[in-house]
Amino acid sequence: HSRKCIHLQRTQVTDHCALDLDQAAMQSQLSLRTPSSFQKAQDIYNKGGHSKSHAVITLTGGLSSDVKKDDKILGANSEGTQVAGKAAADYESGLKQIKVYYATSDVPESYVTCRVGALVDTMTDGCFQADGVLSIDGTEHAYVYDVATDNRADRTIAGFSTGAEKKMKTDCKGCPYSDFMDFYNYYGTSDYAHQWVQAAFEGERTTFNRGGADFSQYGLEGREQAIKKGTVYLNILMYVIRELEDALDDCELGSLGNNYNAVHALDEGVCFYTGSIEGVDGVTSDGKLLHQLADKRCANFKTCGEDGTSLEGKSKVNHDLFDLFAEAGFQLSSGECSSARQTVKQMIPKMFVPMIQGALRYAYKVDKLQGDEVENAEGAIFAAAVLPKVHAISPSAAGIIYDNMKVSSTPSTDFVAVKNAFQSVYAGLGITCADVGGLWFDGTQDYYEGMAPCDGAAISAQSADGNSGNQLKLITSFCVTMLAMFSL
Repeated sequence: HSRKCIHLQRTQVTDHCALDLDQAAMQSQLSLRTPSSFQKAQDIYNKGGHSKSHAVITLTGGLSSDVKKDDKILGANSEGTQVAGKAAADYESGLKQIKVYYATSDVPESYVTCRVGALVDTMTDGCFQADGVLSIDGTEHAYVYDVATDNRADRTIAGFSTGAEKKMKTDCKGCPYSDFMDFYNYYGTSDYAHQWVQAAFEGERTTFNRGGADFSQYGLEGREQAIKKGTVYLNILMYVIRELEDALDDCELGSLGNNYNAVHALDEGVCFYTGSIEGVDGVTSDGKLLHQLADKRCANFKTCGEDGTSLEGKSKVNHDLFDLFAEAGFQLSSGECSSARQTVKQMIPKMFVPMIQGALRYAYKVDKLQGDEVENAEGAIFAAAVLPKVHAISPSAAGIIYDNMKVSSTPSTDFVAVKNAFQSVYAGLGITCADVGGLWFDGTQDYYEGMAPCDGAAISAQSADGNSGNQLKLITSFCVTMLAMFSL
């Protein structure tokens, strides 16, 4: 058996992992490709339903005393079965409206059994009944609420971007985060991901400083691709990076007891990278987030397996990342903050490899395989997810990629120009030719013409405009074997 490293999760994050169920529900509606289904998908994107589920309760007589955040609250569902929750905030005596978070468990299948929000297919078995009595920190209070409209979700895919200004630029200990700033500087706005997705939903043009997209040029098929991939490659990817940075912000010298928040943030990042659908072993064909993307692209570029030379199995990107997740978890729990920071620095470049692979694949499809709106849309979103990183190294290379891969009703792409532009910044991105591989054609059991891997571990650091790009040293990762279950 090949060596396998699994991430040791020390904190409860089942509710975080479940965000991929919002993505799945949204994609299900998008696939119907009707105006009404797009509206339902947009509601799921903005309002969620699977993560951080809560009820907004009206107490008929108001609170009899002050309530503290996390105070225990008990009620019953429509069948009379007890339902547990906790106060979402501090509430003063006399207040009539409170928010109650439903209790979550470590069991992925039943982590919470009240899932409503904007979902089309809801679950109400674990919701409070429409009216009755709540026991709030031991005191009974009569209440009423609407099961269909007052059960909501606080964690949404949209929120990952609409909250980025504070969480990644202004109000965090390590703010501003450098990777986020590359995107902010390129697009000119903190909620670039949200603006991309909303414009695609509405069939409108973005208003970015650069890297803009005019979705009025697409029908529903092209917009579907821009939305369902944009939510993952723009909204979720940057929030994964944010959680890794947050883990470093929270790291302090000492034991696990001193570093719970740091370890929890790492666990959250792994959840948002992988989701809940991937299961225990991380091998599935129906995952919705970044882990699944890496495994899909490795089969196109012959970069699967621990050595990155196979067409089947888990991607080398995922093998490497989970080695690094395990190592970072050990370092954070041990208070080895400087070492953890170096480990995180190795993770982030790997997450952009599948974006480059996707961009290259669809550049070739549009140029040589008569790709049309769908292929252009897929290429455009892959490019959008990495263009800010390219631009930070070489504006000229980014310009070439954008001009060839931007949203267009009449796409015209030179895949050779796109490939050369990407390769010119590999060293600056901290990746290699071997990391990206080449576009494989099963029909000939060889690479597509012109799409073989570039030579060498890394090509010249010279950027496309002739200036030297920034170089990041590749630090060899290693795996710390841990006897633990990967509980995603």
